[in-house]
This record gives sequence, structure tokens and C-alpha cells, in this order.
Amino acid sequence: MPALQFVRDRLEVVQTGHDAASLDPMLAINAASPTGYGSVLMQDLGLQLWRWLFSASLQRSFALGQGLALGQREQLRISLDVRDPNVINLPWEIATPQPGQPAIALDPHLAFSRTSSDVMPLAQRRANNQLKLVIVIGDDAADQSLLDLHTEALALAQAFNPPRQDFVLQEPTIDYQIDTLVQPSPEELIECLDRGDYHVFLYLGHGLTAPDGGELQLSPEYRLSGAELAQVLVRSCVSLALINACWGARSHCHQGRALRRSSLAETLIHHGVPAVIAMRDAIADDEARSFTAALAQAIISGLPIDSAVAIARQQLLTLYKFNQPAWTLPVLYMHPEFDGHLLEYRQPIVTELPDETGFGDGETEYAYLHDREQGQRLTIRRGVMRVGRTEDNDIVVPERWVSSQHAEIFFRQPQDRLGEHSYVLRDRSRYGTLVAMRSTWRKVHHQEIILQPGMRLKFGSSHGRTLEFLIEMRSVTGL
Repeated sequence: MPALQFVRDRLEVVQTGHDAASLDPMLAINAASPTGYGSVLMQDLGLQLWRWLFSASLQRSFALGQGLALGQREQLRISLDVRDPNVINLPWEIATPQPGQPAIALDPHLAFSRTSSDVMPLAQRRANNQLKLVIVIGDDAADQSLLDLHTEALALAQAFNPPRQDFVLQEPTIDYQIDTLVQPSPEELIECLDRGDYHVFLYLGHGLTAPDGGELQLSPEYRLSGAELAQVLVRSCVSLALINACWGARSHCHQGRALRRSSLAETLIHHGVPAVIAMRDAIADDEARSFTAALAQAIISGLPIDSAVAIARQQLLTLYKFNQPAWTLPVLYMHPEFDGHLLEYRQPIVTELPDETGFGDGETEYAYLHDREQGQRLTIRRGVMRVGRTEDNDIVVPERWVSSQHAEIFFRQPQDRLGEHSYVLRDRSRYGTLVAMRSTWRKVHHQEIILQPGMRLKFGSSHGRTLEFLIEMRSVTGL
């Protein structure tokens, strides 16, 4: 099934090769006017979107994945990559399999987001136990004084206070810090992000569609394009961009044609921002504040981004009813390498068992990856060795095509005394791992392979560093 891929509890659905003209007229109408549902029931539209998205084979795989996730008491994570700009504006979040069942973005057993496979790799993330947020209040095209804007920024920051008794969430588990900017110039915004070490960028103000990734109205004098914003967010290692402005997830149209990758959300994800939340259409101020307040309380409770968005979406549905578009407006995009957690904790150093199998005289087996060009030996200790681009891995391969958590190499004991032990490589990456015994290379992608002495490995690309798997016997003398 080339259009369907399982990665543990993650189901990725990639929708390609369709255009808006092939859709039911109801869908075409809603692509042009997402809020103009008229007399068409929301559920009918959701049913048509589901049928168009899930073929028979995808439906069976979805049911299998959901069963596996339920058996492990975990959510099934679904990522939807819609590549045709003409159908990106459709409310895919309301897709539903049957009448009376929750929409895909409301189902408590699912974690739904949109994604893109055409992205830059994620930058190395910080290990930090404190969540840092910057709230930027821009121009909202209304006649508001600076005092009113400062008051609005303060009210927005208060949304991160501990939840009330009637809000069903656990007590906050994350320490956080909030800074605010009111109508900054681009220079002031860039300076703040560069020195602030922020995890979350939250913008509230006026937004516009534009060919270069949309525009944000920072102040009456200054606008910032999505392409410009993406540069500074990636450089500053911001993990989440929450754009509480109109049309942040909407493609720009030129001469009746939707332009590819022209929405603000797509532009930020393409450049390597881990997660983006933006609005598919115009959103009222009270709706935006309600969504932000619910999202904030879920975030500081330690939930991953896709779960937090689902809770905030449910809050909008409760306040503004199912057949109103408010709960369908927020669109979440997540980078395919991002796990949804805003904070990355350093794992404590654990006590390791020695490599030797016992005491006394004899021979002990040592396995390692050999880099002949650099003359390095990377020892594989018995247990699990993690390979990836970031510093929290046991073996760090700092190449741009290597995933943050690319692969695992582990020692597997035989099930019985007569069996033989083995070293296994388990690929978890986006681009796969290339392996070769002699001159023929093959790709291992989301699979396991038993490593043989002399096998050569390249992580992510044929242009990458070549490592050779070797096993060496060493004499051990007991004392």
C-alpha cells in the first residue's frame, strides 16, 4: 500500500493526484467558500470527505491501526498530506466515517494533524524544563489604542494560568515564562526571538494571503511575510507557531488558481518549524480567544500539541455548536519528524551493564561501527544504541538527511540455548537506511535487518558517511 505507512502508532495518509474538479459539487462549493455551508449539513460534508479520502484498502489499514492503538491504550496519530493547493482549503478536520460518529479531529482515540513531506529537516531542539512563550499583538485593522492592546496582551497571558475547577484537565505540570510584544517592528521582533530562546510564538492580529506565504500585519506601518517569519522562527528554534489571524492556513489565489505552498502554515512547516496552528478562514475575536485559552491550559498540562489542539477544538464546538464553522477553523500542521512535545528533556544517565558476559578467562565479543575515513570506532554496547542527528543519541551523525531519531541498533538474545544471538538495526527514519554487503545497496525503511560483519551502512542518503559493522573477539583475563 504505497499511500499508507505505519510508524509504530502513527498512521500517515498521503493524498495525491486529485484536483478540485473531480470532487462532488458540494465539496467544490465549500472549497471556494469554507463558511458558506448554507443548508448543507456539516455531517454530510464530513461523510463525503471521508469517502473521498479513504479508499477500501486505506479503510482496512486504518481499522487495523486503530485496533492496535486501542490495544496499547494509546491514541492513533494520523497525518494528512494534501498536496493539491485547490483542495487544501477544504475542512478535512470534519471528515467522519459514519453518521453519529466523531469527526476525525474530534475523536478522543485519534490525534489528527496535517503535514507535508516536502520539508527541511528539524533543527536540534533544546533540553529545557521551562516553557518559554512570546505573545505578539499586531495590528487588527481596528481603531485600538496602545493601552487597549497592552490590556489584550495581558488578558491573553492570563489564559496560561492554572485551569479552573470545572475544566477537566490535570493540574499544570510545566513551569513557564511569558513575554509580550505589542505592534513591534520587524527588527524588534527578530531581536526578541533571537535572544529569547522561545518555544512558542503566538501572534494575534490581522493576517492576509499572499504568494510568498501570507502576511502578518505587525503594526500599521509594518508587514511580515511568511517566508521572512519562517527564517527567524527556524533560526531561533521555535517549536510551535500559533497564528491567531484570519486565513493563515489558506492558499493564495491568483487569476482563479490556488498557488502551491502559498499559505502561511505550509510555508513555516516547509522551512522546518516543527508545528504550526493557523486559521483556515476568518475567525471572530471571541472565538480566537476561546481557542487560545483552552489550548494554553492543555499545553501547560504537558499534553502533546495534537492532543492539546483536539481539546481546544472541542471547547469551540461546545461554545459555538457543531453546525457552526468555529471548531473547524483551526488547522494544525506538524513536521513529520516532530513528536508533538514542546519540551525535550535530557534523559538521566543510567547505569550500564559491562560488555563482558561473565568473569574469568575467555573471549568477549565487541561490536562496533567503523568509519574508515575518519579512523573512528563507535562501540555498540549490548542493549540499545540510538543513531540520529541530535546530541541526545548514542551515535551522532550530523548530516542534514539524517533524522533526529534515525535508527536503533540492539543486541537480540536467542529464544533458546541452541539459537544464535544477533545484532539488529531497526530503522525509524524519514529517508531510510542504506545497507550493503558487497557492491549492492538496498534501502531499509521502517524495518528491521540483522547486521552481518562487514555490512556497510549509510544513514539517510547515498551521499552520507559510510560506516562498517564489525565484530571483534577480545581476550578477557579474570583477576
